[in-house]
Amino acid sequence: MKIRIINRSHHALPQYATPQSAGMDLCANLDAPVTLPSLGRALIPTGLYIALPQGYEAQIRPRSGLALKKGITLLNTPGTIDADYRGEIGVIVANLSAEPFTIADGDRIAQMVVARHETVCWEAVERLDDTARGDGGFGHTGV
Repeated sequence: MKIRIINRSHHALPQYATPQSAGMDLCANLDAPVTLPSLGRALIPTGLYIALPQGYEAQIRPRSGLALKKGITLLNTPGTIDADYRGEIGVIVANLSAEPFTIADGDRIAQMVVARHETVCWEAVERLDDTARGDGGFGHTGV
């Protein structure tokens, strides 16, 4: 699939790390490092602008290595970039660790997955079909 992209960063375009990767790493595009204090958050620019085809979204997700090793995650996860959005892709990075974390220009801060989605047409009804679960909520199946 071809997607039009403007790269105003000074980094390479996002790319897949392996042939079967679902996500492409996104890099910070910074003039100066940003240090997140413990429990701090910041919007980190990427310098990337995309034009997705109708029926697709780009999901912005945390990088598992940063989450496990450093306690760095993304808020609003997965973040959604809609097909009609033309602004810069920004990543809301949060530091859940007890230590400050510094993001430098070019650091891989997130991953982006492009996915197809459906548009819903609601059908209002008075009753839904029965299932074995029914209206059982959170934790209803046990530990």
